[in-house]
Amino acid sequence: MKEESYFKQVDPLCSLDTGESPAAGPREQGEGQARGLRPPREGTCEGTLALCRAGPRGGSAKLRGLSPGAGRSAGRKWRRAGGRAAAGRSGRRRSGRAEPAVLLSDAPPARTAVAMSSVSPIQIPRRLPLLLTNEGVLLPGSTMRTSVDSARNLQLVRSRLLKGTSLQSTILGVIPNTPDPASDAQDLPPLHRIGTAALAVQVVGSNWPKPHYTLLITGLCRFQIVQVLKEKPYPVAEVEQLDRLEEFPNTCKTREELGELSEQFYKYAVQLVEMLDMSVPAVAKLRRLLDSLPREALPDILTSIIRTSNKEKLQILDAVSLEERFKMTIPLLVRQIEGLKLLQKTRKHKQDDDKRVIAIRPIRRITHIPGTLEDDDEDEDNDDIVMLERKIRTSSMPEQAHKVCVKEIKRLKKMPQSMPEYALTRNYLELMVELPWNKSTTDRLDIRAARILLDNDHYAMEKLKKRVLEYLAVRQLKNNLKGPILCFVGPPGVGKTSVGRSVAKTLGREFHRIALGGVCDQSDIRGHRRTYVGSMPGRIINGLKTVGVNNPVFLLDEVDKLGKSLQGDPAAALLEVLDPEQNHNFTDHYLNVAFDLSQVLFIATANTTATIPPALLDRMEIIQVPGYTQEEKIEIAHRHLIPKQLEQHGLTPQQIQIPQVTTLDIITRYTREAGVRSLDRKFGAICRAVAVKVAEGQHKEAKLDRYDVAEGEGGREHILEDAKPESISDTTDLALPPEMPILIDFHALKDILGPPMYEMEVSERLSQPGVAIGLAWTPLGGEIMFVEASRMDGEGQLTLTGQLGDVMKESAHLAISWLRSNAKKYHLTNASGSFDLLDNTDIHLHFPAGAVTKDGPSAGVTIVTCLASLFSGRLVRSDVAMTGEITLRGLVLPVGGIKDKVLAAHRAGLKRVIIPQRNEKDLEEIPGNVRQDLSFVTASCLDEVLNAAFDGGFTVSTRPGLLNSKL
Repeated sequence: MKEESYFKQVDPLCSLDTGESPAAGPREQGEGQARGLRPPREGTCEGTLALCRAGPRGGSAKLRGLSPGAGRSAGRKWRRAGGRAAAGRSGRRRSGRAEPAVLLSDAPPARTAVAMSSVSPIQIPRRLPLLLTNEGVLLPGSTMRTSVDSARNLQLVRSRLLKGTSLQSTILGVIPNTPDPASDAQDLPPLHRIGTAALAVQVVGSNWPKPHYTLLITGLCRFQIVQVLKEKPYPVAEVEQLDRLEEFPNTCKTREELGELSEQFYKYAVQLVEMLDMSVPAVAKLRRLLDSLPREALPDILTSIIRTSNKEKLQILDAVSLEERFKMTIPLLVRQIEGLKLLQKTRKHKQDDDKRVIAIRPIRRITHIPGTLEDDDEDEDNDDIVMLERKIRTSSMPEQAHKVCVKEIKRLKKMPQSMPEYALTRNYLELMVELPWNKSTTDRLDIRAARILLDNDHYAMEKLKKRVLEYLAVRQLKNNLKGPILCFVGPPGVGKTSVGRSVAKTLGREFHRIALGGVCDQSDIRGHRRTYVGSMPGRIINGLKTVGVNNPVFLLDEVDKLGKSLQGDPAAALLEVLDPEQNHNFTDHYLNVAFDLSQVLFIATANTTATIPPALLDRMEIIQVPGYTQEEKIEIAHRHLIPKQLEQHGLTPQQIQIPQVTTLDIITRYTREAGVRSLDRKFGAICRAVAVKVAEGQHKEAKLDRYDVAEGEGGREHILEDAKPESISDTTDLALPPEMPILIDFHALKDILGPPMYEMEVSERLSQPGVAIGLAWTPLGGEIMFVEASRMDGEGQLTLTGQLGDVMKESAHLAISWLRSNAKKYHLTNASGSFDLLDNTDIHLHFPAGAVTKDGPSAGVTIVTCLASLFSGRLVRSDVAMTGEITLRGLVLPVGGIKDKVLAAHRAGLKRVIIPQRNEKDLEEIPGNVRQDLSFVTASCLDEVLNAAFDGGFTVSTRPGLLNSKL
């Protein structure tokens, strides 16, 4: 609800609209609220603010005349010449308080329901509809805005106000402090005994999101409920009028009857108004009205103006006697006067403080007399600012950053704490002070110790370890070396992230990991500008603040999984960060000051370089981290994985043993991956199963020990008698604890992990023509890939299935074209014996590998071999795998991922691998034991591929008698 004051002079009603004083600050608000004053609100226009806030620097006030017409036009004709309609302000007003409406005798009776007649008194109807309110108290002579959203009140507005045609239909009985029931079915609550008869001046309503109305009502007089006549659809009661509606006789006789009580009340009212700023028009108008208003109307009017609670207003409403009303209102006026004195005193002190110079503020803070809690909080804030200024002065930040901080601290001192920018500026300065501008750690440059530490933490990864040792050696020779930008590219589970942590440990630097997977906002890298709400620095600056040094090891994890959205491209934002020639001057949007990142060692990790933008890839040094061989996995398992799992599950080597043969079975039969992550999970499953056996064994041993102790004490008979059934069952169920250590063999492996997930099926699947084995590279490592082909009668169509990309489809068309052009050379015919392989023949080429998308230039030789086997009817060797791309002339082109593909062939138990001749240099990366187990065939053309793929070669002598020409 919202109060509005209406004073009658020339017109029946007029509004006292008081502006907000801009002089009051947060401290004044706190002082006023602590002493019981009404807290000021910005933008409100009410008489209370005129009393509580107006002063020597008070705001302006406007007086607007309002003239409601009779009947239904009361809401529409709320306007007078030169003024503004009250309906225009209704949407901006808030409900909850009442303002005075003073009734004077010079108002024309025809224009208002509350006009007085000096001839005969005006009476309210004997039967009134009741409006139940629970938000505020309406006093006679004041106006209040109330919301209507309950069922009974809605029905009252629709039936009486919106459909009524007489002035009498706009008069309601307002019952305060009575909640309206939520539904019509509920009974009425107990009604307050005394209410206020009111005139409905304005109705504003809406049906969205639900039906509701807002009423502007003016209090007329008090009434007492005699009897409730009906409750539905809205309550109607028989009432008895308690106040008169005619003009109060402002004569000497009445003053004599009220005596000193009226004079005392008038004196306090005048004192209260004179304490305000008389230059404000509303205050001056109120001062003149105090002399012209009848004394009998003052208690209700001033109670609606000053700060009072609803409970106090109810007491004034219940006070029917004028003498009792004066006695109850005088203490409220005295309380308001005391609060206003305290407010003016506080404002005077604040103005004096503002005149003091900044240089003597510390002296004022020490010598001032300790006061309220607000003073203590302000002193603490001043202490923090002084400490912040001292940190800025003693920090070792660059000159440009120091100038920015000095400028911002000067602005902060002049800024009120209530401004939102105060907290933003303070947070910015605290971040600038906490950043490690020149703080760094000393590198541990012992290359021998670094080599030992890297070998202990990680097995294999020779190329990666070599690069780290090279960096250490150069760093030892030249101290101001810029940090390199390394990018570890390899399948998941090979230890890229853990290697980054080991590098930081080797160098003796701080380590910080930044996960970039799914990041699609460039502000995560560069930060937000300080003009935005909730701005913060990017992850790079936040990471530096966290580690506290300017030369940490930053691990940018999953850099190949950056996204792109409307908020920008984070991969493009990383260009400056990861450019060794630019990152010495990296500028974060939040800092807006350059920060030197050249000493940071950035290590990025990725599963593939295909999704990394070329510009970003160009700024990083790519180090391939391929998958592990079986021997490397066995070594890693027994050096790192098994001890870690034993420690996590509370087991010891004396309780469980996993031989290398079992580890090899797990690697070949239960995990096929480039890394060791699934292998680690399998060891965890084995340790959990063994932990159950060990725990059960300890429990049974404890029971057997209790039995032995009982026998030694001679209590065996007692035990057998008391628990004979249980002891018998226990002895039958109790088995001896398992012998330690528990050995994990193939049978135990099958019980724990289930049947093997992968079987050796190479020889079985190559038992018929038209099948060949290719080698493919995936982000998860190398894989073997079966290619199957079949032919049937048709129209010469080529069907390709198996989730193929565009490159694979082109390779298939190249293969069939080359075979058709060389069909006579190799004596390849279709089912009808024709050298035109697609004559009345359809070919179906399938890559059976589930839902894994296959693409990339590596399957051309495999498709040629598969189709050659199909048309020649010969079997491809079951121990041969191949990789390479072809041209239309039959040349074999080089491909990538040779090491991963060779390792996949070695895992599958193959013996011969056909690779392009130009990839022969890549064989140096393959471990020596793998090269010994495999035989490599390097091919430069498809003739060499076919000769190596089939037993006895594939050269067929051309016999002229068998030529079948269509000419």
